Amino acid sequence: QVQLVESGGGLLQAGDSLRLSCAASGLTFSNYDMGWLRQAPGKEHEFVASISSSSCVNHYGDSVKGRFTISRENAKNTAYLQMNSLKPEDTAVYYCAAARGLRSGFTRDEYEYWGQGTQVTVSS
Repeated sequence: QVQLVESGGGLLQAGDSLRLSCAASGLTFSNYDMGWLRQAPGKEHEFVASISSSSCVNHYGDSVKGRFTISRENAKNTAYLQMNSLKPEDTAVYYCAAARGLRSGFTRDEYEYWGQGTQVTVSS
C-alpha cells in the first residue's frame, strides 16, 4: 500500500521559513517524480513545485519562484519543500504527490498518489 505522509506544517508569520517533508512508503521512491500542490479555502489546487526522480528537473509555480525550493533524498524515500519569505497568501493545505513520468506536474490529474496534506498558515 502506497503512503505519502506530509509533515512540518504550522502557524507562522510573514517572512518566516518552513520546511515540509513528505515520507513515502510502499513504492520504489527513486522511480517516481514528486510534486507539491496546495489548496487554499474555496480555491482549486495550485501547483507549487515538482522534481524529477533523479532531481535533474525542477519546476516551480510562478507565485513561489525564488522563495521555495523542492528537493528529495531517494535514500530516505523523502521529498522536501523549503519555503522562505512566507506570505499570507501562501496559507493553504500542502499536499505531496507522486507520479511516474510527469510531463510537468502542473495539474493534479498527472499524479498517481497523494498524501493527506499538512496545513500551513501564515499571518501578516
